[in-house]
Amino acid sequence: MNEEASQSIKEVLSNIYLDYGNLIESVIIVLVLIAIRFIVIRIVRRQTEDDSVRYKWRKNLTYFLSFLGFLLIGRIWFQGMASVATFLGLLSAGLAIALRDPVTDMAGWLFLIWRKPFVVGDRIEIGDRKGDVIDIRFFKFTILEIGNWTKSDQSTGRVIHIPNHHVLQNSIANYTSDFNFIWNEIEIVVTFESNWRKAKELLTDIVNSHSEDYVADAEQQIRRAKKSYLIQYKNLTPIVYTEVVEVGVKLTIRHLSHARRRRGLNQLIWEDILDKLLAEPDIDFAYNTLRIYQNQIEGKPDLQPKPPSTSESAG
Repeated sequence: MNEEASQSIKEVLSNIYLDYGNLIESVIIVLVLIAIRFIVIRIVRRQTEDDSVRYKWRKNLTYFLSFLGFLLIGRIWFQGMASVATFLGLLSAGLAIALRDPVTDMAGWLFLIWRKPFVVGDRIEIGDRKGDVIDIRFFKFTILEIGNWTKSDQSTGRVIHIPNHHVLQNSIANYTSDFNFIWNEIEIVVTFESNWRKAKELLTDIVNSHSEDYVADAEQQIRRAKKSYLIQYKNLTPIVYTEVVEVGVKLTIRHLSHARRRRGLNQLIWEDILDKLLAEPDIDFAYNTLRIYQNQIEGKPDLQPKPPSTSESAG
């Protein structure tokens, strides 16, 4: 019994020593990784003042060191496993069963890092949410919301956290990736009696005056984007389309706008439209209203009813 007891005590002490040693090694690894991160971040801060560069270094370094620490500490506590691949395989299988949503979120994060459908700073729409991406993490990304109860893609001020698995389940619209411009349309309706050709010329001059700086920049971005996508834009200059609607002649301005400046540009164009068209005596805006039309007075001369002849009156 004494030999058995002493043997049991030795085994317990040996296990305690191993666990204590593993704990010390784990703490040392964590401290070393923290020190490496601190030193690298300090070097980056001294080398650049660009906040976006600092942010990317800080985030990517954190991901890399976390993964490295995960591997090193895992090998310490799971020495019975022959290889890291076996360890990761068993761990992944367990996590896939017990933590389905977090694992899916991590898969979404890998998709974001590898394929880069958007990066921090892009304006996106995913599902029914729109906003500017301000952060990307292991399990979620964060946007500064636009739209909703505000108009023309203005910011609401709300910060929305979206789980990463949404990028695998929903379509993603990127306003600013590779091509920073979007097409915008403004509709103006004038009465049938207005000189609509003159109005169309005025609108063309107005939108051209506001698009001069955009077209050259957009053409350059299109050339870059064609290296990655099949884009076949041939004409990036503004155009005014003509269409007849119930209340008059609709003139639709189609033009390029910077993704984040659409409302401001709309305001500038509309102010010029109001100034120019209201100053023209032969152009009136049309709107829904009740009107009595007298063909004898307002109709074309050839279509107006002719008065009865003298012979018909005598008969």
